[in-house]
Amino acid sequence: MPATSAQHGPIGRLGRWTAAHATVVAIAWVVIAVGLGIFAPKVEHALSGAGWEATGSESVRVREIVDRDFGGLSSSALMVVVRADGRAGSDAALRRAVADAERILAADPRVSDVVAPQPGRSLAPDGRTAIIQAGAAADANEMVRAADDLEDRLAALSSDRVQVSLTGASGMWSDFNAANRAAMLKSELISWPVTLGILLLAFGSLVAAGLPLMLTIVGLVAAAGSLALATEVLDISIWALNFALMFALALGIDYALFIVSRFRGAYFGSRLPLLDAIGETMDTAGKAVLFSGLTVLISLSAVMLVPSPAFRSMALGIMLSVVFILAATLTLLPAVLAKLGPRVNRLALPWVRAGEHRSPRFARWAQRLWRRPLASGAVALIALGALALPVLGLRTGMPSIRVVPEADGSRVGYAQVQAAFGPGAPGALQVVAPAADAARVAAVARADAGVAQVMPPLPGRDGRALVQVVPAHDPSDPAVGATIERLRARLPAAALVGGAAAENHDLEQALTTKTPLVIGVVLALGFLLLLVALQAPILAAVGVVTNLLAVGAAFGVARLIFQEGHLAGLLGFESQGFLNAWAPVFFFAMVFAIAMDYTVFLLSSAKEHWDRSHDPQDAMVGGVAHSGRVVFAAAAVMVAVFFTFALSGPLPPKEMGVILGIAVLLDAALVRLLLVPVALRLLGRWAWWLPRPLARILPAVRFGHA
Repeated sequence: MPATSAQHGPIGRLGRWTAAHATVVAIAWVVIAVGLGIFAPKVEHALSGAGWEATGSESVRVREIVDRDFGGLSSSALMVVVRADGRAGSDAALRRAVADAERILAADPRVSDVVAPQPGRSLAPDGRTAIIQAGAAADANEMVRAADDLEDRLAALSSDRVQVSLTGASGMWSDFNAANRAAMLKSELISWPVTLGILLLAFGSLVAAGLPLMLTIVGLVAAAGSLALATEVLDISIWALNFALMFALALGIDYALFIVSRFRGAYFGSRLPLLDAIGETMDTAGKAVLFSGLTVLISLSAVMLVPSPAFRSMALGIMLSVVFILAATLTLLPAVLAKLGPRVNRLALPWVRAGEHRSPRFARWAQRLWRRPLASGAVALIALGALALPVLGLRTGMPSIRVVPEADGSRVGYAQVQAAFGPGAPGALQVVAPAADAARVAAVARADAGVAQVMPPLPGRDGRALVQVVPAHDPSDPAVGATIERLRARLPAAALVGGAAAENHDLEQALTTKTPLVIGVVLALGFLLLLVALQAPILAAVGVVTNLLAVGAAFGVARLIFQEGHLAGLLGFESQGFLNAWAPVFFFAMVFAIAMDYTVFLLSSAKEHWDRSHDPQDAMVGGVAHSGRVVFAAAAVMVAVFFTFALSGPLPPKEMGVILGIAVLLDAALVRLLLVPVALRLLGRWAWWLPRPLARILPAVRFGHA
């Protein structure tokens, strides 16, 4: 008997209302998309290229002081390297190139003082390598934009006798962002045809396959416009847009698959009237999508605990895209389904059966797991455990110059500075201290085994002095971090240690400190949300623990590839000997969010069957049969998308693509479609046990009619 509007829960009634007022809903979304879309084209130019810092850290305070009191010669200053080849006439060519570079730098309003090459400081003993410093007259983000604007003009000064390269932290971040932006664009161009092909196979019709693209476009345009507006009050990393696009596509596909699959079953399979089919769809699949979206938002919100503008803004970008995708799924998608009705199956593939919500193939798979749970579960546990074991030796560090393409100016200049002035020269430390302590600072620094050279103190305003300290090791070497810690412990109390290498060190320390907290918050909040959704504490714990297995296995594989260098030739990268420091905290949150997405889809379907029959076998088999195909298809799309990032561009997108792609692959194949069903089989009725005290305080949640 069809359910009436009164028999539906709040999400079902919302779905019926949007279906009944489809034109109004569509107009509202057009207004939202156009209103925010006006600002979207400006977003890429408004987003920042820096922000990779630990807010409030000692090194950030040093940068602020140096920018204010020492002519802007902080880590944000531009560094131009002019290198002569030593042939006849190259000395004159070097002088001309230096003079021309100084004029270009001085003409930019974002540059304060231009410091010419000085013997003993920035002019190599052989006279062939000269360094020009351009003080920062703007903040770190604006100096990265300055590097974007000036890099080509400076490189154009090169000739057959001299080479001119823009390097330094701002130049490196400029090249780093440009390389990643190009890699992301290339990966997206590769992934779209693959995604469309998988969508057509998953949805079975061209019209239905277009629905997730509709959600993606609406969500991304709205999120991009929102990010552009947010830049008026916040510094937002350019990576926020890249991740927003990725999650908009991934979740748009996931949510559309789940909703459309359930709608077809209700409308074509159960032959419910259109509004009733939409109401039932939203009461079941729509409610699962709501909990999934909340889980994703909760996982990403924990990243806000990391005190870094780049991390917080990237999380914000993803969360904005999730909010818009979720809102469009719960309102616009049912409205479009109401307008399409039977036409949702237009241009269908010949073998597609439109009303088949329960997959016979996945039902047979679930029955096989029910009969032989121990052997199947043991295989999954052994495989995941073996893959996760290498994570115990995982090392992390901030990205080295090797993440920048070899031909880029910042890497070329970096190598030239090292060759002329020593391995630590590109990452000189900056010690700010009262002028009275300057001699003591220099003496302590010279006595440190990790220091290669100490420059004479520079006087500044307010009675301060600046001492430049050149480490003996490459800035990405862990020995530099140890040197920074020793100096901070031994220098006078009023002395502050900064510089680009110190900023990286402080961010890495902040990440190391905050990662356990972020992981703990994600796990706790994920458990609580599953507890509310499933009304079953044991099953909620199973969902969280099994997610950890897939995440651990993905990071174990990442250690073998990126830290140990296995497959480096095939994937086309140069191993740094460690994983980038942001990977454990940021990628963990992303992977956990996606894994919880599949967990909610599978277990909400199982709960729907449990609430109806209170039969453990029906709950397990029915949950897999009704959600397995959706989980498998959604995972196939995500794996294809993520692995395209692993095959193009510099190192960070490769790390992201490999870690996320492997995590999704393992989660779908070994966890959601094997280990979790086995856990449901072995737990039996205990999986759905709810203590009476909890039952009294938890809100009643059913994935079906109210």
